[in-house]
Amino acid sequence: MIDLSSLRRTFQNLNGADPRLFWAPGRVNLIGEHTDYNDGFVLPIGIDLGTVVAAGPRDHRHIRADSLTLNLSAEFDLDGPPAAQKGDWYGYVEGVARTLEARGLRLVGANLAIDSNLPLGAGLSSSAALEMSAGLALLTLSRHEIEPIALALAGQSAEHTFVGTNCGIMDQCIAMLAEEGHALLIDCRSLDTTPVPLNLDDMAFVVCDSRVKHSLATSQYNVRRAECEQGVALLGEFRPGIRALRDVTEAELNEYQNRLPEPIRRRCRHVVTENARTLAAAEALRAGEIDRVGSLMVESHNSLRDDYEVSCSELDLLVEIAASVEGVVGARMTGGGFGGCTVNLVRLNALEMFRERTMREYSETTGFSPLIHVVRATGGAGEILAPSS
Repeated sequence: MIDLSSLRRTFQNLNGADPRLFWAPGRVNLIGEHTDYNDGFVLPIGIDLGTVVAAGPRDHRHIRADSLTLNLSAEFDLDGPPAAQKGDWYGYVEGVARTLEARGLRLVGANLAIDSNLPLGAGLSSSAALEMSAGLALLTLSRHEIEPIALALAGQSAEHTFVGTNCGIMDQCIAMLAEEGHALLIDCRSLDTTPVPLNLDDMAFVVCDSRVKHSLATSQYNVRRAECEQGVALLGEFRPGIRALRDVTEAELNEYQNRLPEPIRRRCRHVVTENARTLAAAEALRAGEIDRVGSLMVESHNSLRDDYEVSCSELDLLVEIAASVEGVVGARMTGGGFGGCTVNLVRLNALEMFRERTMREYSETTGFSPLIHVVRATGGAGEILAPSS
């Protein structure tokens, strides 16, 4: 847990004033991976790991950010040129600030102290949690109110422009719109969202952090996006009018896939079938068909491993270990891939066995221990009305 009292005291010591506190959750995507930037469907939950920003106004237009997690500080002038370079941690803060200003929302200067219990680079969307908590803090201090989805879109734009990752909208959207006890089915084209009740009283979602992040992660993300766009262009020759792979049915792909070169064929097959799996998983959750949800999670992992090729040996090992534990209903990699985390649907009476076997077998094979988090579905970003002591 983030120690809110300690964060308040740190802010007071740094800035000599009492802060307001703003929170945004990380996320686990239950199914629907690499579909968001293809205008498809995703089914994430907000989780009770996240980022808190302590914030107070300044009397000029400078924004100072102190990261307690990284023990780093940065400052930039909203009236000056951009300060962050691509890859700088505070680029997420500056990016969302400058994007909001570009959309006509003049911001005041601010002091920000940032704390998080989200593991960095683990695929749990620490970047979107930072963007949304910081963006909400800056808007509130500046007395602006905007729709949650508008802030999510500003965060996505900031990540494209200031960070250099051509991400979809899922991470920012779930950070803003998550509902406690629900997954959120997001249509990444229309941005329509449908809460899906979980009703999993005898089960838990368990996140296993592989603690590896391979260097291919960022570069190959953009490669996969380009490959999907190439697939759309090629399929458009046979199926005029498609805008994204979301517009291609499984039947149409089966009809035309032999006309696609490799690896484009397999990239398209993953996205088209993953969209179908995501919609099926939402229906299965509503109907309480938990074994069906688990089977779809396993199919998703196999497709990400074989067709989309974004898994890695460590993620595959975690999924294999999970499959060997009675009481694990489903397991898959979650996030962009090439390291990061798996998400597992585990019966409560199997939780300790799952934890023990995962720790032991993963450590024996890789030489280091995974981090295991039992998470619950929580609500989205907002101000924390906490006591001052």
